[in-house]
Amino acid sequence: MSAALAGAVRQLSDTVGVLPPESTQQAVGYPSLFLLVALGALVPVVPTGAVVSSAAVVAFHQTSPLALGAVFLIASLAAFTGDVVLYWLGARGVRSRNGSRWLVALRDRAAPDRLEQARNRLATHGGTVLVLSRLVPAGRIPVMLACLLSHMSLRRFARGDAPACLAWAATYGLIGILGGSLFPEPWQGVVAAVALTVALGAAPALWRRARRARHAG
Repeated sequence: MSAALAGAVRQLSDTVGVLPPESTQQAVGYPSLFLLVALGALVPVVPTGAVVSSAAVVAFHQTSPLALGAVFLIASLAAFTGDVVLYWLGARGVRSRNGSRWLVALRDRAAPDRLEQARNRLATHGGTVLVLSRLVPAGRIPVMLACLLSHMSLRRFARGDAPACLAWAATYGLIGILGGSLFPEPWQGVVAAVALTVALGAAPALWRRARRARHAG
Protein backbone atom coordinates (compact mmCIF):
# COMPACT_ATOMS: atom_id res chain seq x y z
CA MET A 1 0.00 0.00 0.00
CA SER A 2 1.36 3.39 -0.95
CA ALA A 3 2.67 5.90 1.55
CA ALA A 4 -0.07 8.34 0.53
CA LEU A 5 -2.81 5.83 1.33
CA ALA A 6 -1.15 4.93 4.61
CA GLY A 7 -1.03 8.61 5.52
CA ALA A 8 -4.70 9.03 4.64
CA VAL A 9 -5.56 6.02 6.76
CA ARG A 10 -3.64 7.47 9.70
CA GLN A 11 -5.60 10.70 9.35
CA LEU A 12 -8.87 8.78 9.23
CA SER A 13 -7.84 6.91 12.35
CA ASP A 14 -7.26 10.17 14.17
CA THR A 15 -10.65 11.43 13.00
CA VAL A 16 -12.57 8.47 14.42
CA GLY A 17 -10.75 8.61 17.70
CA VAL A 18 -7.48 6.67 17.84
CA LEU A 19 -5.56 9.30 19.76
CA PRO A 20 -8.11 11.50 21.59
CA PRO A 21 -9.71 10.33 24.83
CA GLU A 22 -13.02 8.51 24.76
CA SER A 23 -15.06 11.60 25.55
CA THR A 24 -13.57 13.41 22.55
CA GLN A 25 -14.19 10.38 20.36
CA GLN A 26 -17.85 10.36 21.29
CA ALA A 27 -18.19 14.10 20.67
CA VAL A 28 -16.33 14.16 17.35
CA GLY A 29 -15.75 10.65 16.03
CA TYR A 30 -19.30 9.29 16.12
CA PRO A 31 -20.92 12.30 14.39
CA SER A 32 -18.12 12.18 11.80
CA LEU A 33 -18.81 8.49 11.23
CA PHE A 34 -22.51 9.19 10.72
CA LEU A 35 -21.88 12.04 8.29
CA LEU A 36 -19.29 10.14 6.25
CA VAL A 37 -21.45 7.03 5.87
CA ALA A 38 -24.62 9.01 5.08
CA LEU A 39 -22.75 11.13 2.53
CA GLY A 40 -21.20 8.04 0.98
CA ALA A 41 -24.67 6.54 0.56
CA LEU A 42 -25.72 9.61 -1.40
CA VAL A 43 -22.68 10.24 -3.60
CA PRO A 44 -19.81 7.87 -4.52
CA VAL A 45 -17.04 9.98 -3.03
CA VAL A 46 -16.64 8.26 0.33
CA PRO A 47 -15.61 4.57 0.67
CA THR A 48 -18.19 3.82 3.33
CA GLY A 49 -17.14 0.22 3.89
CA ALA A 50 -13.58 1.31 4.64
CA VAL A 51 -14.88 4.04 6.97
CA VAL A 52 -16.94 1.56 9.00
CA SER A 53 -14.12 -0.99 9.13
CA SER A 54 -11.68 1.67 10.29
CA ALA A 55 -14.08 2.87 12.97
CA ALA A 56 -14.54 -0.73 14.12
CA VAL A 57 -10.76 -1.14 14.45
CA VAL A 58 -10.62 1.98 16.61
CA ALA A 59 -13.57 0.76 18.70
CA PHE A 60 -11.90 -2.64 19.14
CA HIS A 61 -8.94 -0.93 20.82
CA GLN A 62 -11.13 1.26 23.06
CA THR A 63 -11.56 0.33 26.69
CA SER A 64 -15.33 0.77 26.60
CA PRO A 65 -17.22 -2.42 25.68
CA LEU A 66 -19.98 -0.28 24.17
CA ALA A 67 -17.74 1.26 21.50
CA LEU A 68 -18.26 -1.51 18.93
CA GLY A 69 -22.01 -1.47 19.50
CA ALA A 70 -22.07 2.28 18.98
CA VAL A 71 -20.15 1.96 15.70
CA PHE A 72 -22.57 -0.71 14.49
CA LEU A 73 -25.69 1.28 15.37
CA ILE A 74 -24.40 4.58 13.99
CA ALA A 75 -23.17 3.02 10.75
CA SER A 76 -26.48 1.19 10.25
CA LEU A 77 -28.54 4.31 10.90
CA ALA A 78 -26.35 6.47 8.66
CA ALA A 79 -26.50 3.98 5.79
CA PHE A 80 -30.26 3.68 6.15
CA THR A 81 -30.68 7.47 6.25
CA GLY A 82 -28.56 7.96 3.14
CA ASP A 83 -30.40 5.21 1.24
CA VAL A 84 -33.84 6.54 2.12
CA VAL A 85 -32.92 10.10 1.16
CA LEU A 86 -31.41 8.94 -2.13
CA TYR A 87 -34.46 6.82 -2.91
CA TRP A 88 -36.78 9.73 -2.14
CA LEU A 89 -34.78 11.98 -4.46
CA GLY A 90 -34.82 9.35 -7.19
CA ALA A 91 -38.56 8.78 -6.78
CA ARG A 92 -39.17 12.48 -7.39
CA GLY A 93 -37.40 12.10 -10.72
CA VAL A 94 -39.47 9.04 -11.64
CA ARG A 95 -42.70 10.94 -10.96
CA SER A 96 -41.56 14.05 -12.82
CA ARG A 97 -41.90 14.35 -16.59
CA ASN A 98 -38.50 15.99 -16.81
CA GLY A 99 -36.78 13.52 -14.50
CA SER A 100 -34.10 14.75 -12.11
CA ARG A 101 -30.34 14.88 -11.89
CA TRP A 102 -30.45 12.33 -9.06
CA LEU A 103 -32.27 9.81 -11.24
CA VAL A 104 -29.82 10.45 -14.07
CA ALA A 105 -26.92 9.94 -11.67
CA LEU A 106 -28.38 6.63 -10.52
CA ARG A 107 -28.75 5.48 -14.12
CA ASP A 108 -25.16 6.45 -14.86
CA ARG A 109 -23.92 4.44 -11.88
CA ALA A 110 -25.86 1.28 -12.80
CA ALA A 111 -24.42 -0.83 -15.61
CA PRO A 112 -27.18 -1.95 -18.02
CA ASP A 113 -26.51 -5.66 -17.46
CA ARG A 114 -26.50 -5.27 -13.67
CA LEU A 115 -29.74 -3.28 -13.85
CA GLU A 116 -31.38 -5.97 -15.95
CA GLN A 117 -30.29 -8.65 -13.49
CA ALA A 118 -31.62 -6.58 -10.60
CA ARG A 119 -34.99 -6.08 -12.31
CA ASN A 120 -35.31 -9.80 -12.99
CA ARG A 121 -34.44 -10.70 -9.40
CA LEU A 122 -36.81 -8.07 -8.07
CA ALA A 123 -39.62 -9.48 -10.18
CA THR A 124 -38.85 -13.01 -8.98
CA HIS A 125 -38.03 -12.49 -5.32
CA GLY A 126 -39.66 -9.16 -4.51
CA GLY A 127 -38.33 -6.93 -1.76
CA THR A 128 -36.08 -9.65 -0.32
CA VAL A 129 -33.54 -8.70 -3.00
CA LEU A 130 -32.94 -5.50 -1.04
CA VAL A 131 -31.56 -7.42 1.93
CA LEU A 132 -28.64 -8.74 -0.12
CA SER A 133 -28.15 -5.67 -2.29
CA ARG A 134 -25.74 -3.97 0.12
CA LEU A 135 -23.67 -7.10 0.65
CA VAL A 136 -22.92 -7.53 -3.05
CA PRO A 137 -20.22 -5.12 -4.30
CA ALA A 138 -21.77 -2.61 -6.71
CA GLY A 139 -25.17 -4.20 -6.09
CA ARG A 140 -26.89 -1.43 -4.12
CA ILE A 141 -27.47 1.09 -6.91
CA PRO A 142 -28.80 -1.33 -9.59
CA VAL A 143 -31.27 -2.78 -7.08
CA MET A 144 -32.32 0.67 -5.89
CA LEU A 145 -32.84 1.82 -9.48
CA ALA A 146 -34.82 -1.33 -10.26
CA CYS A 147 -37.06 -0.57 -7.26
CA LEU A 148 -37.54 3.00 -8.49
CA LEU A 149 -38.43 1.91 -12.02
CA SER A 150 -40.94 -0.60 -10.62
CA HIS A 151 -42.56 2.26 -8.63
CA MET A 152 -41.92 0.60 -5.28
CA SER A 153 -43.18 2.83 -2.48
CA LEU A 154 -40.72 4.51 -0.15
CA ARG A 155 -42.23 2.68 2.83
CA ARG A 156 -41.75 -0.72 1.23
CA PHE A 157 -38.22 0.17 0.17
CA ALA A 158 -37.40 1.27 3.73
CA ARG A 159 -38.69 -2.02 5.17
CA GLY A 160 -36.35 -4.00 2.92
CA ASP A 161 -33.42 -1.62 3.25
CA ALA A 162 -33.35 -1.62 7.07
CA PRO A 163 -32.12 -5.24 7.45
CA ALA A 164 -29.78 -4.69 4.50
CA CYS A 165 -28.10 -1.81 6.32
CA LEU A 166 -27.84 -3.83 9.53
CA ALA A 167 -26.20 -6.73 7.69
CA TRP A 168 -23.88 -4.36 5.83
CA ALA A 169 -22.72 -2.60 9.01
CA ALA A 170 -22.19 -5.94 10.75
CA THR A 171 -20.11 -7.30 7.84
CA TYR A 172 -17.73 -4.36 7.66
CA GLY A 173 -17.64 -4.14 11.44
CA LEU A 174 -16.40 -7.75 11.55
CA ILE A 175 -13.73 -6.86 8.99
CA GLY A 176 -12.60 -4.10 11.32
CA ILE A 177 -12.57 -6.43 14.32
CA LEU A 178 -10.45 -8.88 12.34
CA GLY A 179 -7.99 -6.14 11.40
CA GLY A 180 -7.88 -4.84 14.96
CA SER A 181 -7.21 -8.27 16.41
CA LEU A 182 -4.28 -9.00 14.11
CA PHE A 183 -2.14 -5.97 14.99
CA PRO A 184 -1.19 -4.28 18.27
CA GLU A 185 -1.40 -0.74 16.90
CA PRO A 186 -4.78 0.68 15.83
CA TRP A 187 -3.41 2.32 12.68
CA GLN A 188 -1.98 -1.02 11.54
CA GLY A 189 -5.38 -2.62 11.95
CA VAL A 190 -6.96 0.25 10.03
CA VAL A 191 -4.54 -0.32 7.12
CA ALA A 192 -5.34 -4.03 7.11
CA ALA A 193 -9.09 -3.43 7.28
CA VAL A 194 -9.01 -0.88 4.46
CA ALA A 195 -6.91 -3.20 2.29
CA LEU A 196 -9.31 -6.09 2.87
CA THR A 197 -12.31 -3.86 2.15
CA VAL A 198 -10.80 -2.64 -1.12
CA ALA A 199 -9.93 -6.20 -2.12
CA LEU A 200 -13.47 -7.43 -1.44
CA GLY A 201 -14.92 -4.56 -3.44
CA ALA A 202 -12.62 -5.09 -6.41
CA ALA A 203 -12.80 -8.89 -6.55
CA PRO A 204 -16.18 -9.25 -8.36
CA ALA A 205 -15.23 -6.71 -11.05
CA LEU A 206 -11.90 -8.44 -11.64
CA TRP A 207 -13.66 -11.81 -11.82
CA ARG A 208 -16.15 -10.55 -14.41
CA ARG A 209 -13.36 -9.00 -16.45
CA ALA A 210 -11.42 -12.26 -16.40
CA ARG A 211 -14.51 -14.20 -17.51
CA ARG A 212 -15.13 -11.80 -20.40
CA ALA A 213 -11.51 -12.06 -21.48
CA ARG A 214 -11.64 -15.86 -21.33
CA HIS A 215 -14.84 -16.01 -23.37
CA ALA A 216 -13.47 -13.54 -25.90
CA GLY A 217 -10.30 -15.60 -26.23
